Amino acid sequence: MHEASLPPDPLHGSAAIAVRSLQGHDHARWDAFVDTCPEATFFHRAGWHTIMQQGFRHDSHFLYAEQHGHIAGVLPLAHLRSRLFGSSLVSLPFCLYGGIAGGGAAVRQALDSAALALARRLGVGHLEYRWREAEQQPDAAWLHKPLYATFRRALHPEAEQNLLAIPRKQRAVVRKAMAGGLHSAIDYDLERFYPLYASSVHRLGTPVFARRHFALLRTVFGGDCEILTVYHGQQAQASVLLFYFRDEVLPYYGGGSVLARRTGANDFMYWEAMRRASARGCRLFDFGRSKLGTGAYDFKKNWGFTPQPLPYACRLVRAKALPEVNPLNPKYALFIRAWRRLPLPLANLLGPHIVRQLG
Repeated sequence: MHEASLPPDPLHGSAAIAVRSLQGHDHARWDAFVDTCPEATFFHRAGWHTIMQQGFRHDSHFLYAEQHGHIAGVLPLAHLRSRLFGSSLVSLPFCLYGGIAGGGAAVRQALDSAALALARRLGVGHLEYRWREAEQQPDAAWLHKPLYATFRRALHPEAEQNLLAIPRKQRAVVRKAMAGGLHSAIDYDLERFYPLYASSVHRLGTPVFARRHFALLRTVFGGDCEILTVYHGQQAQASVLLFYFRDEVLPYYGGGSVLARRTGANDFMYWEAMRRASARGCRLFDFGRSKLGTGAYDFKKNWGFTPQPLPYACRLVRAKALPEVNPLNPKYALFIRAWRRLPLPLANLLGPHIVRQLG
């Protein structure tokens, strides 16, 4: 994308604002800004440019606004081409959060204008920002669908205080799992994680991500991407891939065996994620997003987390209406039932080709 400049920003000095595209040599500068920007999230990190390009083969357009020679705001975008749902420009596909991070009004306007111009040039159906906070949302020209909520809560430095913060009924499940002899360990490969994850999403009727996706995440994000596995004896029963960002932890991909419900391995897994993150110095647990009216939504409420509606915003570009990319759509019910009946090896083979179109 060519550089675009705007007139001086009266709120932030006399320097013009230049909107540029992220290049390889800019990654360190970009991440240095993200690390200190209050609105930024793990999903604003420059490494997602690599994940989108190499992992999903979606063209990435990571824009940043520069002023006074410094980055003043960022907007990661990826061009999602789907045979199922058309073309869109999203900040950011396969991620919980996105949108513009940082900047004053003029900086944000510059990035927003550049994104809309890019969306029109690409001829996409719509432009989407996955805002986390309601006050970040753009003007009335954008459409909103109240589909998801996120669940975030502070962690105490002491493990016992975190345990006591879990409501009594759910805490009893965790204590029973502890008494049942479950234990956890950090894994340094995908050998236990991937089969547990793949079989879990298959039972849910959801296409699976490829094993190489998780390998790439581990390579790109290094120590900020960790696998925690729960065992009963020598048998792995549940496993979760965690993201770390500043003083936050986010369990992002996980799964359990068919025995996990009986032994409480899934519950114990999330407790261990909390306990270990607190010991590591994390002070916020992000339980991720869930769709309203689902079992996952209720599960997180049962842990004492308060749902925070996610104000995702979309702007129509060429489309007349937004696509219904939502598993709660009745049209998906037949697909979900059929997918569950596929043999697991076949589902694992086909899934990555389908899931990359969903975003």
